[in-house]
Amino acid sequence: MKLLVIEDEKDLSDSICTYLGKEQFICETAYDYRTAIEKINSGEFACIILDIMLPYGSGMDLLRTLKKEGKTDGVLIISAKNSLEDKIKGLQIGADDYLAKPFHLSELAARVNAIIRRKMHGGNNIVSFNEIRIDTLAKETAIKNERVELTRKEYELLLYFISNQRRVISKNALIAHLWSDEMGTGESIDFIYTHIKNLRKKLQEKGCGDYIKSIYGMGYKLTDQ
Repeated sequence: MKLLVIEDEKDLSDSICTYLGKEQFICETAYDYRTAIEKINSGEFACIILDIMLPYGSGMDLLRTLKKEGKTDGVLIISAKNSLEDKIKGLQIGADDYLAKPFHLSELAARVNAIIRRKMHGGNNIVSFNEIRIDTLAKETAIKNERVELTRKEYELLLYFISNQRRVISKNALIAHLWSDEMGTGESIDFIYTHIKNLRKKLQEKGCGDYIKSIYGMGYKLTDQ
């Protein structure tokens, strides 16, 4: 699952990305307003971690742009400004949460996970589809109450499919959501095919239905129809 860290302090940005990487997130970075706009316009993110003070622009202005364009990415504001006015302003514009610097990285991770749960899973830690059950906190998957060992990418793919069940998801959407933009598109599409093939095999070996359907010329859909 991809995050965008918009923070001009490189050391802090690196620390955030390293910690969240251990939490199985893929982090992209932007150190200024202009780069942040480019990143936001080129893909979707499960959550955007946004500093208010940025070179070439304001994080608040960037947040306004996000909402004006109808973007649904979760937004967590981080800022050294800890005034009540800034917090209220950010939340009124449309941020999902606000965390004042300095902060513990464990708290940052907890808030990011909470935003994603609210945005994608209705606030629930348990996500399910028929006999498939995913615990998003433990990051564990079970079929008929029997645990299934999945790789990180297989887990993320399954979670994304269940979050968008019965919708056709294009290969490019899967790339945008689950892979870094540093990877070549053609290479990523080949990886998607391999990961989906392996995921389907593991699920069926545990007695799961073959729910991941390939829609010719369009992408994939998780459905029991």
